[in-house]
Amino acid sequence: MQAFTTHTGLVVAMDRANVDTDQIIPKQFLKRIERSGYGPMLFFDWRYLNDGKTDDPAFELNKPEAQGATVLLARRNFGCGSSREHAVWAIENYGFRVVIAPSFADIFYNNCSKNGVLPIRLSEEQVEDLFLRAAKHPGYRLNVDLQNCTVQDDFGLNLKFEIDPSRQFNMIHGLDDIALTLKHADKISAFEAQMVS
Repeated sequence: MQAFTTHTGLVVAMDRANVDTDQIIPKQFLKRIERSGYGPMLFFDWRYLNDGKTDDPAFELNKPEAQGATVLLARRNFGCGSSREHAVWAIENYGFRVVIAPSFADIFYNNCSKNGVLPIRLSEEQVEDLFLRAAKHPGYRLNVDLQNCTVQDDFGLNLKFEIDPSRQFNMIHGLDDIALTLKHADKISAFEAQMVS
């Protein structure tokens, strides 16, 4: 997993609540077993016209000012619905490093931090302010510092967010569940050797 310390990125504002995992990555793409290549499938049903190939110019991610965005701003209950990890893979493969919303579905939130995407919960009022700032300032960017748990912009914004310390440590050091297990590889090997003898 890619480590996360600080990130400065262009914001795309998705003014939608209750964005579910079925919209983030539709079911027809869940047959793939790889963890890569999902970027073009992100928000497939919203992103493309009926032919499944032509960009819908009205969709947030397709607007010229959203190209290269790495910070996704959304409304409450982001990532609700089924517990597919593919949803986070699609977000990460597209290039998003941060998702900011007032609330997330629990499984989606956990999957984010285990795949190198930082989910940040802010209050409804703070998120509303970010939407207003993004609308007011073309090319709006945020700087996110995971070490200090801050979100800042170039216009005086300085917000604090909370994250579980173990989740914070793992993301800063790029440790997913497998990497955490492998830190104890010698102890595991010693235990296995003891069980065989």
